[in-house]
Amino acid sequence: MRHPGLPWRVIRCGLILLNVLLYSEVSTAQLTVNSSNISFGNIPVGSSATQSLVLGNAAGSNLTVSQATMTVSGFGLSGPALPLTLAPGQSASFSVIFAPQSSGSVSGSLSLVSSTAILHGTNGKHNGSNSTTTTVALSGSGTSLSTPSPTPGQLVANPSSLSFGSVQVSSSNTLFEAVTNTGGSSVTLSQATVSGTGFSITGLNLPIVLAAGQSVTFGATFAPQSGGGASGSISISSNASNSTMTISLAGTGMAQGQLAVTPTSADFGSVTVGTSKSQTGMLTAISASVAISSVSMNSAEFSLSGIPLPLTIAAGQSVPFTVTFIPQTSGSASAIGAFTSNASNSAVETLTGNGAAPPQHSVNLSWNETSTVVGYNVYRGSQSGGPYTKINSALDASTTYSDGSVQAGQIYYYVTSAVDSSGAESGYSSQIQASVPSP
Repeated sequence: MRHPGLPWRVIRCGLILLNVLLYSEVSTAQLTVNSSNISFGNIPVGSSATQSLVLGNAAGSNLTVSQATMTVSGFGLSGPALPLTLAPGQSASFSVIFAPQSSGSVSGSLSLVSSTAILHGTNGKHNGSNSTTTTVALSGSGTSLSTPSPTPGQLVANPSSLSFGSVQVSSSNTLFEAVTNTGGSSVTLSQATVSGTGFSITGLNLPIVLAAGQSVTFGATFAPQSGGGASGSISISSNASNSTMTISLAGTGMAQGQLAVTPTSADFGSVTVGTSKSQTGMLTAISASVAISSVSMNSAEFSLSGIPLPLTIAAGQSVPFTVTFIPQTSGSASAIGAFTSNASNSAVETLTGNGAAPPQHSVNLSWNETSTVVGYNVYRGSQSGGPYTKINSALDASTTYSDGSVQAGQIYYYVTSAVDSSGAESGYSSQIQASVPSP
């Protein structure tokens, strides 16, 4: 009779039961995963997503995970290094990564190879291993990021219109305008047209390309040719969404005023050379304000003062000025004083005068005669009490002397001394003072 689990042999006609009981235990690998199907859904190309994968040991002995293989590109696994041994009931966490490189659906699997040892005999020795493969399905889809279309370029003017106010005829006023591309695409400004008499632009060199957010600034000028209101516009053509942008222009031309000079001529008469004489005049603005920028004289002997330049005189107002004549030589002199302004007329004043030679001054001296002398010396100083300087070149035997080397407007101090026949000279006489008139 055969007993399960006991080896037996037939020897001739009898059964012999071996007294050695042998047994074997085979352990089957039991690797568990928290999910057998991992789906990432839609992931943008160029980015990545991660999901957790937990491996566990449900066997009664140690389990070794020796290999992990991906069957499709775009997926990856990160976590503890393999091979990895898990004790019974132990688990380990890994990360499954999906990083699509192109758009479209991707599917595949992750194969995990694990094994447990096989025990034979009563001595507990490992005589082999039992391996299994666990498969985790993987899926995902790569999506392309849609790039929004840039907004078209659009031009905005700042300010949206220009008002020049009142500008006098023959004058001008310049204002500045900025054009900005507020859209998301570049804009090419191709043409600019100005309408309206007296209006013009400068500093806008076309064609020009404005990137998104970029601006260009240019000048607009109003130079009226006649009085009255004026209007116009600047039209800028481009490939912006507003292909023609219009900037309104407005201004008023004021008629030119007139500048009156009073008197129109001035005669200074005879003036001693080196001295001066002044006369006053008046400038009056008629009908409109007048701006005076400069005054010119065609003779250095005449000069004008009393008005700060440049100067604007309001309509109906007057401003005084002074003209001075300083002759440098004797004889007649003349000049024309011209006022440069924005008046409609030329404002000038004719000036005349005569330079008179200055009078020749002298100081005449006399003193009482002293006996036993042969002559006298004359001394002069510029301050009272000296020092004095002898002014006669030779001994003067008379008791008078004329000093013709004096200057107008100066004060001089004189003393004399007597010299006898032996050449002995006396001390100074009493001092006298002489004032020379000017001129």
